[in-house]
Amino acid sequence: MSTKGKVFILDDDELILSMLSKVLKKEGYEVRAESRTEDVVKKMRAWSPDIVLLDIRLPNRTGIEILQDIKTDGLAAEVIMLTADDTAETAVKAMKLGAVDYLTKPFNIEEVKIVIDKTLEKESLKQEVAYLRKVYSETFEKDFIGKSAAIKEIFSKMEKMAQARVSSILITGESGTGKEIIARSIHRLIYGPAGEKHAPFIWINCAAMPESILESELFGYDKGAFTDAKTDKKGLFEMAKGGSILLDEIGDMKTGLQSKLLRVLEERMIRRIGGDKDIPIDVTVIATTNKNLQQAVENGEFRKDLFFRLSAFYLYILPLRERQEDIPLLARYFLSLFAKKYNKKKIIDISPEAEQLLISYNWPGNVREMKNLFERFVVLENIDVILPEHLPHWITKKAEVPAQPSAGKFVLPDSGISIEDFEKDLILQALEKTENNKAQAAKLLNMTYDAFRSHLKKYGIA
Repeated sequence: MSTKGKVFILDDDELILSMLSKVLKKEGYEVRAESRTEDVVKKMRAWSPDIVLLDIRLPNRTGIEILQDIKTDGLAAEVIMLTADDTAETAVKAMKLGAVDYLTKPFNIEEVKIVIDKTLEKESLKQEVAYLRKVYSETFEKDFIGKSAAIKEIFSKMEKMAQARVSSILITGESGTGKEIIARSIHRLIYGPAGEKHAPFIWINCAAMPESILESELFGYDKGAFTDAKTDKKGLFEMAKGGSILLDEIGDMKTGLQSKLLRVLEERMIRRIGGDKDIPIDVTVIATTNKNLQQAVENGEFRKDLFFRLSAFYLYILPLRERQEDIPLLARYFLSLFAKKYNKKKIIDISPEAEQLLISYNWPGNVREMKNLFERFVVLENIDVILPEHLPHWITKKAEVPAQPSAGKFVLPDSGISIEDFEKDLILQALEKTENNKAQAAKLLNMTYDAFRSHLKKYGIA
């Protein structure tokens, strides 16, 4: 059975010890009472209390001295001093040394319960804030940069999903395309410009930990659920209440845990490990993956029902090589971003020749690769304009052009020709050569991806 918390009482008055122990146990606390000061801090450390009720006047030693020992020892418990009316000044001194509050004898039992409840509530809040600060310690770009048709379509879908307050969203795309930035942007669209300050955004990497640990992180556990479960612990779904949780790399989640996640998405309830109560959650669940989940379903690696549930609202982020229009915009954005970050104003532009090389490059690492490249430029280079010779060799090297069969000059027939039929035929040939890979077909025709898509629409080619 779980308890509200562990309270250690140190007082030389047996009547007070008995009264407080009885009241607090009835309230659902686990209580240990001591009247002797010998090795008392060692006993506290062995028992790991959440709260210590510490009398100021004790035989042999004062409560102030024991408080100092508690703080020196690094014991995590919060200390509430017990004092008589004429020692209130001493209690204030104790608070300056690290006590969180004090109770005056004779006690008002209701006041005792309120002070302890409030102290535990504050401690729980401090732990959650500490976790969130850890999450926010990494820096993230606040906006997803792009002007291509593909990105404009993403923006439109994001706004509609946010307005509808859909409960779960799947974001797919290659590594480095900006899936996490999109997730944070959706969070801000739902909860407002200051969403991350007023509504939690909790992130966890599903591929970074074993299944059992991931389960306890997501759902939490009750005391006694397993050997090391010495206290109750909230899971990330509970901590994300009123906000969003990002399940990064969900394609790597084990199938056993996938079934539990499906229940969460359908019933909006979680149950802690070892617990017997369903806990309602009010959370926007955003999942990301760089895997082909449809293929994973066919391979038996991902549950079909979970895939269908997640993919009701999904966003696919095109790789950078398939939205070439965005490359110059992103390049100048990162140039400006890092110049400001490192207080460097030397590099001010990119030459047309260098820009064309950036556009022609394949960007296997996508936006993340470009971000790292321009951070390096700003930190290490001392130039005004980025020229081709400043780019890494893997960007500037020319792809070898395979020998082409000789072809005669195209002769316009006397009867004339339909340009539209000619264009359509070339597009179909390009698709056939590339096995319907639109990005590669666009390259064969020396067209941007967006222009190619426009021609597909123009000629009604599915």
